[in-house]
Amino acid sequence: MPLTLEALNTKQEPGLGRPTKAHPPPPPHFPTDGRGGHTATASLAILPVLPPPSSAGEALLSHSAPHQIQPHQLDPMAVRFLLAVALALLLRPGEASVHEYRGLGFANKGNAFILHAGSEGLYAASPANATATANDDEDAAAVADSFIRFDKITFRRPEDAVDSVKETSSAKVQVLVFEIEDREMIGGSAYGGQKAICCTSDLAKLGACIEGSVIYRPSQVNPGWPKLFVASFDGSDLIATLPSRTIPITKTGMYNMYFIHCDPSLAGLEIEGKTIWKNPTGYLPGRMAPLKNFFGLMSFAFVVLGIYWFYQYMKSWREVLPLQNCITLVITLGMLEMALWYFEYAEFNETGIRPKGITFWAVTFGTVKRTAAEVIVLIVSMGYGVVTPTLGGLTSKVVMLGGTFFLATETLELVENLGAVNDLSGKARLFLVYPVAILDAAFVVWIFISLAKTIGKLQARRLMTKLEIYRKFAIALIVSVLVSVGWIGYEIYFKSTDVFNERWQYAWIIPAFWHVLSFSLLCVICYLWAPSQNSMRFAYDASEFFDRKDNLSLIRPAPSASKNGWSLSSTPDDKATKNVNTETSFDGDDEENKRE
Repeated sequence: MPLTLEALNTKQEPGLGRPTKAHPPPPPHFPTDGRGGHTATASLAILPVLPPPSSAGEALLSHSAPHQIQPHQLDPMAVRFLLAVALALLLRPGEASVHEYRGLGFANKGNAFILHAGSEGLYAASPANATATANDDEDAAAVADSFIRFDKITFRRPEDAVDSVKETSSAKVQVLVFEIEDREMIGGSAYGGQKAICCTSDLAKLGACIEGSVIYRPSQVNPGWPKLFVASFDGSDLIATLPSRTIPITKTGMYNMYFIHCDPSLAGLEIEGKTIWKNPTGYLPGRMAPLKNFFGLMSFAFVVLGIYWFYQYMKSWREVLPLQNCITLVITLGMLEMALWYFEYAEFNETGIRPKGITFWAVTFGTVKRTAAEVIVLIVSMGYGVVTPTLGGLTSKVVMLGGTFFLATETLELVENLGAVNDLSGKARLFLVYPVAILDAAFVVWIFISLAKTIGKLQARRLMTKLEIYRKFAIALIVSVLVSVGWIGYEIYFKSTDVFNERWQYAWIIPAFWHVLSFSLLCVICYLWAPSQNSMRFAYDASEFFDRKDNLSLIRPAPSASKNGWSLSSTPDDKATKNVNTETSFDGDDEENKRE
């Protein structure tokens, strides 16, 4: 989560000390994320697990779309809702290291009017470039390989605001750029009251600042920072322009940028233009950069798994089970998803703008794969094709749960990867996150209940081959759930203790873990159900589920009576049959004697 100037408007100790209240972290969600990784919602999970909380920095990088998604304004039909979200996100300005500002307004925070312009982790330039850029910004523009650049940024104020402005007056908009370690250098108060961003008359009287300017102190550990730039309105001018310039990055850190003005007469001020943020290796934000190589490795891992699986599949194609066809589908979708994410990150790194078409298909393939995987695990846990030939009346319920899960997950993933997360209010985020979490939990509960019943049936029938494979499957699922719960706890700890994203260089591990976990579970399932010449031994066989008593009654031969009334049956119940027939014969003789 970025340092917000709103968070600085809290009670302070006298001077320019650290706020006594930290900005709360965002609510947890499952995920994903194109801004630092995917949620479990974009995960490759074969096992549905509770979605992990979002990275604390995932909501920081998208600052270009001014509108919020209001749930109550959306079409109530699920399919139309999904299509509307996808279309809206594809048409809106994209999150990128090229941050575009168009028609955005300033928000009133305390005694200042601010606009959060960007927040990214940037690595320092290479030593050679760092030395070359130490002298002046003009030369830095040509040689810097890690920088923040202002490009054609203009500020426009409403015409009606000019009428009340004197010809000789001057209003200014200030641009503040600082590394997160210097957050305590921003703002101050005269006598220990509420911390102010803009210099007040009391502070000006003390000589601490110039009234109407942003308050900041030079950093003791990072000379030359924070950096402050000014665009001025002279007289009745409607437009003020910020000169283009480049800020070379000579120290690795999390950098924040804010546009600020302290003049109420600039109400309704709008901004247009863009800033470009670049790392030495490309335009990917620092917390996302390692994921490019990670998805490349995951693509290679899926190719290796696919080669092994398809080789086994072709060797035993005559003995392939429907379940193995489903696993083939999941592996194929996984390879496509990982390849698309890799190319998406590679394109983003080259251009600085997210390729929305590739992102959309990567999200969609991932959601289809995850939904198919969870449904497959559920029906396998129910014993479909092993202890029962059909799902009976449960088919419609499984389809309904899977369809609802797909719609909810696709919507969340599209918003997370194509939309601007910080445009969503807390309630809107929960509106998207909670349905996915609830449906995930429903899958987990239903899977384990069904799995327990299936294992019980196999034990009762003493089908040891099938029982053994189901026991291994259950162990894999239990381990996966326990590890998932443990990792969710670690995520919560990681985010709650890193409010200002100071550990941004390790944030990529959070989403990467979910991909590794789900891929590991997929490998276990591929091992347990690998195609072979004996695959049909795991298929449903009606003869295995006849009751033993019924079997005996079907094969027991009928007794044959002799002249003396003794049965000639060869069944295990010969003795009992003889007794019954003897008694019957003697009773018949008594009746004949009576008649005589």
